[in-house]
Amino acid sequence: MPHFNPDLDNENVPKSVTEFRNKIAQADGVLICTPEYVFSLPGTLKNALEWCVSTTVFSGKKTGLVTASASGEMGHEQLLLVMKTLEAKFDNSSTLLIQGIRGKMDSEGKITNSETVKALADFINDFENQFFE
Repeated sequence: MPHFNPDLDNENVPKSVTEFRNKIAQADGVLICTPEYVFSLPGTLKNALEWCVSTTVFSGKKTGLVTASASGEMGHEQLLLVMKTLEAKFDNSSTLLIQGIRGKMDSEGKITNSETVKALADFINDFENQFFE
């Protein structure tokens, strides 16, 4: 998607943005899993979410939010704030912060830390039960 430009966010919305918004609108739920970069959200994720601010595509949308990073606290807080602003539907059971993620995976990306495996399983179970029963 192009860099967010409020001047294009009315009659001249880029096709890729319209397609992205439509996919969110048509989805039963949305799962966002992100790292933290420089104590913030990655720019590409923030850009995508900025394209949704002037819409209602996330209003009441069942949303799961996962931040997995070295620390992740600030990025996770920012993600929650942005999604709250977009009126996404989430609560404590549909959010998860995984700190120190590199030390909890093997070289193939498989999670090896049993506490993290359980936290993810609980997150998935809670997300499915809360939103998709």
